[in-house]
Amino acid sequence: MYIDQANKGKNELWRFLITSLQVTGLFIANFIMYFFVPKEQMSEAYKSMAKLPKAQVLITNLLPFVFLLGLLFYLVRFLHKRSILSLTTSRKKIDFHRIAFSFGLIIVLNLGCFFASYFFAESAIVWNFKPVPFAVLFLISVVLFPFQIALEEYLFRGYFMQQIGFYLKNRWFPLVFTSVLFGLFHSLNPEVEKMGYGVMIFYIGTGFLLGIMTLMDEGIELALGFHLGNNLMAALLITSDFSAIQTDALFKYSSENDTVNILSEMIVSMLIVYPIILFIFVKKYKWSNWKQKLTGKISNINGK
Repeated sequence: MYIDQANKGKNELWRFLITSLQVTGLFIANFIMYFFVPKEQMSEAYKSMAKLPKAQVLITNLLPFVFLLGLLFYLVRFLHKRSILSLTTSRKKIDFHRIAFSFGLIIVLNLGCFFASYFFAESAIVWNFKPVPFAVLFLISVVLFPFQIALEEYLFRGYFMQQIGFYLKNRWFPLVFTSVLFGLFHSLNPEVEKMGYGVMIFYIGTGFLLGIMTLMDEGIELALGFHLGNNLMAALLITSDFSAIQTDALFKYSSENDTVNILSEMIVSMLIVYPIILFIFVKKYKWSNWKQKLTGKISNINGK
């Protein structure tokens, strides 16, 4: 099974600590800065960044993920002495059909929810299309977003879930821990400050959805496709002045006072769309044995 794949490598605690601290060091530094640097100074830094071209800010935010993903792969391969395949799936090879299906599904559902909101809800959404900036945004997004989502999935649903499962010999705690941690890593996003900590329900709920996908499907392929499709839609389809990364998207929320409606749409979407996604995956991939896969114990099997 997927979460058992850590048994195929070297798992001394010092290896786990070195890998975790090196890969997450940048995020930890951001947390330290947020809590110890004066708020006025942080606000000035955000204002200065907001004056820069959106494409430049996007590249600056996404480029570190290229390096960090490579670092994670290097440490898993040479420090833990196991393959990247074992970090990806329990199958004999990566199932790109699963990635593509999940990607397409979330694109269709996202577009459906967006146009329902655009035509029927009270959200102040306006047309924001500018041909050249959007073309630049599209190019940056398709090149760099795969690295960003790959790092998050390989780190949270891959490395952390497998290693914590190895040490604790159960499945439920890695699922809960990585889902909550995934939410906390997004807690410094500007929209959290603007919309309140209620938005954390959405991030943590998304973490649980991705974790359940991973454990039930015995690999992160579905999570990779979902996460990529979701983030591309967030970048290309609609933006706002309080988004984590502002872009030259096709549409834009025109009022900061619309945050309550936006938060409500996020929560309703999570409560309606996420169960639909799981239902489709259950039917397509014949998932069963939920209790064992989500809460069962993990055996310590030696592997190479």
